[in-house]
Amino acid sequence: MAKLLIVGCGSIGTQLAEVLTAKGHQVVGLKRNPPNSELITGIKYFKADISSNEALKALPLDFDFIYFIVSPDGRNEDSYKAIYNTGLNSLLAHFAQVETIPQWFFVSSTSVYGQTQGEWVDENSPTNPENITSQLIKLAEQRLIALNAHHVIVRFSGIYGPGREYLLRIARQSSAPAIQQDPPYFTNRIHQSDCVGVLVFLLECRLAGIALESCYVASDDDPAPTWEVMSWLAERMNTSLPSLKTMQSDADMNKRCNNQRLKALGYQFSYPSFKEGYAKLIDSSLNIR
Repeated sequence: MAKLLIVGCGSIGTQLAEVLTAKGHQVVGLKRNPPNSELITGIKYFKADISSNEALKALPLDFDFIYFIVSPDGRNEDSYKAIYNTGLNSLLAHFAQVETIPQWFFVSSTSVYGQTQGEWVDENSPTNPENITSQLIKLAEQRLIALNAHHVIVRFSGIYGPGREYLLRIARQSSAPAIQQDPPYFTNRIHQSDCVGVLVFLLECRLAGIALESCYVASDDDPAPTWEVMSWLAERMNTSLPSLKTMQSDADMNKRCNNQRLKALGYQFSYPSFKEGYAKLIDSSLNIR
């Protein structure tokens, strides 16, 4: 069994910690404001702000693996710098004290791709994002891989699931949302249960001695047009169908994420398309009501 540090214990990090603890691994969650007591599942917490070198001094160094699953406080340059620059550098400096550096699983984002015309992208596609926040994520990826090519980057697409129900809220609005239909604007998603599943799967591959690539795109099998997704949600929930948003022929179409590298390794998605994932969310919300 391995000793693991999970940096950033939000919903995904906490679920991951619970799964790994149940499998017998020793898990420590690093969090700025951890719960007052240890979870009944046996997860231990270390309280620290990763942007502070002083706060990390007492952090143990004997971890086998590190998961970096952080969320910035805001969608602005300073917030992203605080974790993807200052925070990451602080952690790397801390673990530079040991001869054998832990293996990292770095959660990134498909926002590092700058493609906007419906192109298919995979791990070998150019990453030229225009916005500064995605550029900072890309630089963090590069820094980590430059230190050790055996570290693993996992690029999640749009995460949805319990507590992440943005599209459902739009579909429930009394007025029909205006959606781009032509040209199609593609959406790329992954259910948060599959986020946890992918991270567990990659660790188990590593522990089994299976060679891993340095990067994996983690997105479901169906990068569907937003019009198709919203129309399906409306029909499923018996709400207003989307209205047509008039667009120019050269409007952005976003990209389509190819997950074949991850699937070729053997991962099977619990929610291979938006229909399986959102159907469960809709049914759950109806049961609650």
